[in-house]
Amino acid sequence: MTRDNRRPAALLLLGPTGAGKTPLGMELEHRGLWGWRCVHFDFGANLRRGAAGQLPDGLLTDGERRFLAGVLESGALLEDAHFPIAEKIVRSFLQERRVDDRTFVVMNGLPRHVGQARALLPLLSMRAVIDMTCDAPTALERIRTDAGGDRAGRADDDPDAVRKRLEIYRERTTPLVAFYRDLGVRILEVPVGAATAAAELWALLQDRRDADL
Repeated sequence: MTRDNRRPAALLLLGPTGAGKTPLGMELEHRGLWGWRCVHFDFGANLRRGAAGQLPDGLLTDGERRFLAGVLESGALLEDAHFPIAEKIVRSFLQERRVDDRTFVVMNGLPRHVGQARALLPLLSMRAVIDMTCDAPTALERIRTDAGGDRAGRADDDPDAVRKRLEIYRERTTPLVAFYRDLGVRILEVPVGAATAAAELWALLQDRRDADL
């Protein structure tokens, strides 16, 4: 694999709510991929930590923490004007996890739209998009049964809120596939069923190692 020495290598987990991005990110961090170490950046979890004042001291202002709390409550996306908040969180994570030249940063929840993807270009060298294909009924069933084992305590998983997030994903996030394909980034599609486990997805990805990543 070739590498851009100026930017850490990254993989993007792309999939609707309920598809199992967080369990797969945890699996990748635990097992690595293609001989590389992986570190899992869960943007949603970091936003919740930020809103609760649990990120490193001084990273976010009081106003930024209040803003994140409002974003989480409304289910809105972080728009371009507020990307500097996301950038601070990403940079802090990269420093904390000591990312080196044999590490994939597994991005989960960021970027969620093309504006964010453009803003991330100077920070990360995206090597592949892992497109976790999962239709709306399957996503709803996975959430209902907690198929990934990561939904406990989620107060935002009522059906109406989930359907809203699925619609936002369809409209704002799925265009990322075309955006990255146009940049020459490899798109690795993996199907997700109602009971698909993270270990199954890891095995599919491990079998699809490509020298041009």
